[in-house]
Amino acid sequence: MTAAEISRIAGVTRATVSNWRRRHDDFPAPSAGTESSPLYDLSAVQAWLRGRGHTSAASPTEELRTALRLLGPGSGVATRLFPLVAAASRRTQEELAELAAVPDDQLLTRAEKAAGELPATVPEAEPVHYGPDDAGAVRALLGCVREAGAQAALDVLAERELDEGAASGVYQTPEGLARLMARLLPADVSRVLDPACGSGTLLAAAARQGARELFGQDSLPVQGRRTAVRLLIAAPEAETAIRVGDSLRADAFPDVTVDAVLCNPPFADRDWGHDELAYDPRWAYGVPPRFESELAWVQHALAHLEPGGHAVMLLPPALAFRSSGRRVRAELIRGGALRAVVSLPARAAYPLHIGLQIWVLQRPEPGGTDRATVLFIDGEGEQRDGAAGTPSATGTATAGASSRGGSRSRRSGPSTSAPTSSASAASFDWAGLTERVLGQWAAFTTAPDTYAGEPGVARAVPVVDLLDDVVDVTPARHVRATAADIDPAALTRRVHDLHDQLAEQVAALASASATGGWQPSGASAREWRTATVSDLARGGALTVLRAAPPGTRGSKGSTAPTVDRPVLTAQDVSTGNPPSGGAADLHADAAQPVAAGDVLVRAVAGSGNESAMTRVADDRDAGALLGQHVHLLRPDPARLDPWFLAGFLGADDNIASASTGTTLVHVTPGRLRVPLLPLEEQRRYGEAFRRVYELRAAVRRTADLAADTAATLTTGLTAGVLLPPDTRDTPGAQDSRSV
Repeated sequence: MTAAEISRIAGVTRATVSNWRRRHDDFPAPSAGTESSPLYDLSAVQAWLRGRGHTSAASPTEELRTALRLLGPGSGVATRLFPLVAAASRRTQEELAELAAVPDDQLLTRAEKAAGELPATVPEAEPVHYGPDDAGAVRALLGCVREAGAQAALDVLAERELDEGAASGVYQTPEGLARLMARLLPADVSRVLDPACGSGTLLAAAARQGARELFGQDSLPVQGRRTAVRLLIAAPEAETAIRVGDSLRADAFPDVTVDAVLCNPPFADRDWGHDELAYDPRWAYGVPPRFESELAWVQHALAHLEPGGHAVMLLPPALAFRSSGRRVRAELIRGGALRAVVSLPARAAYPLHIGLQIWVLQRPEPGGTDRATVLFIDGEGEQRDGAAGTPSATGTATAGASSRGGSRSRRSGPSTSAPTSSASAASFDWAGLTERVLGQWAAFTTAPDTYAGEPGVARAVPVVDLLDDVVDVTPARHVRATAADIDPAALTRRVHDLHDQLAEQVAALASASATGGWQPSGASAREWRTATVSDLARGGALTVLRAAPPGTRGSKGSTAPTVDRPVLTAQDVSTGNPPSGGAADLHADAAQPVAAGDVLVRAVAGSGNESAMTRVADDRDAGALLGQHVHLLRPDPARLDPWFLAGFLGADDNIASASTGTTLVHVTPGRLRVPLLPLEEQRRYGEAFRRVYELRAAVRRTADLAADTAATLTTGLTAGVLLPPDTRDTPGAQDSRSV
C-alpha cells in the first residue's frame, strides 16, 4: 500500500505518515515500489498502528477495497470470496470476530470449509481454495460483513470484478425505485422473473413483497453470482434459480411462466440479435426494429407471463415516442398489454441526465374484458399544496434519444461498478413519489371505468385517443391540466396567497443575509491544530454512529419493521425539513433515536452538490429514528459546540479529503477534521455557522416559493383562467393597444 493509503486508514495527513517514517525506527520498511514511491505491507502497517493505539479510520468497505487491490489484477480473489459472503452472513458478529482473530492457516482452512456450505444456486459455484496471500482479503471481508453488512461486502467484490472485466457503465437499480416497482405488482404474486437481473435488487424487492420463487438471468457471470448470493442473504427461505447467459438469444427458462416480471433491461443495444431472432415466436406484437431493443425485452417479458400476469419495466423515455417503435406500441395498446406509464424525475436513477419511465404491462387473458384506457402518471412533477382545483406543477418529459446508461455490457442488466446507490437516489424522496404513484395505480385498477384521475398528475386516456399517427405514450403529454380542470377563483386565491408568502420570505432572506459583524481575520488566514473525528471519538469528546448501506438491516429477508416514529433521512439533512422518512428508510441500528444537539452528516453526496452536508438536530428532530445514508455524531457539550462541529465538518475541503469517489462521493466520518479551539471560541464560530445555515435555508425557501409563484401564474395565464393586470393607469406603463 502507498503512503496515501496509510494516511487514509489511519485518519491522518500525508505529512504525519512522513513524520512517522523519519521519527520511528520501528515503522515498517517498504516492501516494494521505488525510493520515491515506496509500497508497504498492509498487515505490517496495521500491526504497527495497533501497537501505537491507532484504530483504523477507514470504513470497512474501504479496507476491503484496499486488501483486494493489494493482491493485484488477475488474482481472481473476488470470485473466490463470493461464497464466503453468504457463509459469513449466517454467523453472528461474535463468531466473525472470533474467526478473524485466529492465525492465518486456521483462518483459511475454516474459511474454505464455510464457503463450501454454499448451495448450488450460485452460478458456476465451485469448491474454492484460499492461498496464504488471500489471508488479508479474507480478514477484511469478515470485518466488512461484521461492521457494514453482507450486502456492502458483496457490492465491493462485484465492483472489483466489474472493474477488472472492463464492464463499466452498468448500474444498480436504486433501492427506492426497486421497492416502487415491486409494489406495483399484485400483492399475491409468488413466482417472479428478472431476465436481466444484474445485482439482484429487483428480485430482492420482490422477495420482500412476498415472492417465494425467484428466477434470474444475466449475461455476466459476476452478476449472476452477485444476485444468487444477494438472494441467499436477503431471502433465504425463497427458492431461487439464477442462470448466466444471453436472455434474448439463449433464454435459460424457455418453458417457465411466472406471475410477474420485474426488469431494468439494457438500453439502446444494437446487437441484441435482430437478424437471428426475426421469426421468434415471442414477437406477438410485431418484430422489434433493429434500434428498439427495449421492445424486444418488453415482449420477452410478456412471453414469460401467465395470462393476467404483470410485468413492470424501467425503460428510457424515447421509447414512448420514437417513430421506429410506433407499430409495436400501437399493438401493445390495441391488444390491452400496456396498462400504465409512469415518468420519473431526472437524476432519480442512472443514467442521471434523463427521466426514465416505468411501464406496467399485463398479459391479456383469453376471453378477458377489453381494456379501454391506459393510465399515465407524471412523476416528474411535484404536487403543490393549494386550494381545490389548483393545477399541480409538472415537469417536462425528456425527449432526447435513449441512452446506453442501463448497461454498456450487453444484456448484463443494471448493476454497478460504483458503490451501491447514487447520490441523488440516496437523497431522493422515494417515499413521497411511491405514495403518489401507488395511490393513482390502486384507484385505477380498482375502478378503471370510473377513475377520474388528478389534473396535472395522472389521467386515464382512452385507447382510441392513443392510436394516432404518433402513438406517443409520454405521460407529460397526456396529464397536463386543461382550462376545464382549473377553478379561476381558486387559482386567483392561490396566487394572492403565494405573493403574500413570497413577500414574507423575501423579508426573512434580507434579514438572514445581513452583513453586519463580519471582519477579516488579519493579513493572512488563521492557522490551527486539528484532530480527526476518530481522534475525538477515542478521546471521548464525541460518539459516532456510522451510516450502513441498504440491505444491512433485514439481512434475513424480513420486511421493513413497523415504526411509530418518523425517520430522519439524508434528504431531510439536505433540506432542513423535519423527519419525513418511514420504516423503509431506517438505519441498520433501528433503535438509535436522534437527540437535540446531534450533528448529522450525509454519507453520500454528488460531485458539485450544493445541498447542505451537515445539520444540527433540533427539538423537531428529537426522538426521531436515524435513517440510512446518515452518520450521527453526538458531541459532549462540555467539550464541543455542535454548530461549530457541523460547520467545519461540512466544509467542501473537509468533505473532499474524507471522501472516496467522483460521481458518487462516500464520506468516511472518521477522517473529517476539526480545529482544536477553546469551547468559548467554538461557540462564537458555532453561532456564525448557525447564521450561515439559516441563510442557506432562507435562500432555498425563497427560491421554491418564487418558482411555485411563477409556475402558477404561467399556468393561469396560458390556460385562460387569469387575466393580466390592467397597467394602463400605472405611471410609466407602455401603451400596448397596438399589440
